Amino acid sequence: MTVIAVFNMKGGVGKTTIAANLAAAIAKNGVEPLLIDLDPQAHLTSMYGIKTPSSKSIYRFYQGLSSLSDLATPLPSGIQFISSHLELGKIDAQVARHRDNIWRLKLGLHAEMLSGSGLPIIIDCTPMLGVVAFSALFAADIILVPVASEYLALNGAMQLSQTLYGLEKFQSRTPRRYLLNRYIPNQITAETVAGQLTKHFPGEVLKTRIREQEALAAAVGCGSNIFDFAPTSDAATDFSFLLDELIENNLLSLSRDLPFIHE
Repeated sequence: MTVIAVFNMKGGVGKTTIAANLAAAIAKNGVEPLLIDLDPQAHLTSMYGIKTPSSKSIYRFYQGLSSLSDLATPLPSGIQFISSHLELGKIDAQVARHRDNIWRLKLGLHAEMLSGSGLPIIIDCTPMLGVVAFSALFAADIILVPVASEYLALNGAMQLSQTLYGLEKFQSRTPRRYLLNRYIPNQITAETVAGQLTKHFPGEVLKTRIREQEALAAAVGCGSNIFDFAPTSDAATDFSFLLDELIENNLLSLSRDLPFIHE
């Protein structure tokens, strides 16, 4: 599996931070992942300090005017990045005229031989449930659902599960994994949420837990990833464990023979 959609309809669960640092963990292992900002709010793009016009963003791809490969820009961290733009929000408003946009990302990744090639692809999804979010979910080999260690986030995970179930009428069930984020060891609320999550989604909750740490927020504030900002921190260890668990469970593979190539 190569395409991971990091998705949750609830905001504030750390979706963008997880996407950025998982991609950094992959790059740290000598493999060049493709990271796509698919949120019109463009938080991930802003984190990297990138100011991209809409004509150079993922919006251009949804307009049918550019390929994904042409939009990818190499970052110093070893990541190939496709930025977002506020204009991307227009795609959801154009659903009546451009229903094919729901499948555009999946077809584009396949046509450019990116999906299924062994190239790790991570999509930071918009939390707004519309055409853009659906296109990411339909393109994904696995849906990674960050769940903050709080009761409201647990309720959000339950609602999300029902939403994803509704998508199965369009294509077969996409594997999903729930990732406990902002976890505080031995805190009653965090442990309760972890237990309930495992109860409701048996076999789908990752063992790795991303602990609550100031270093993660500080890294984002500096436009950096945790491996460059605080390589010996517990947060860096957690993301290394996350990558290892995905690989060990055959949910992600790293092939050093398949670098990202611009045509």
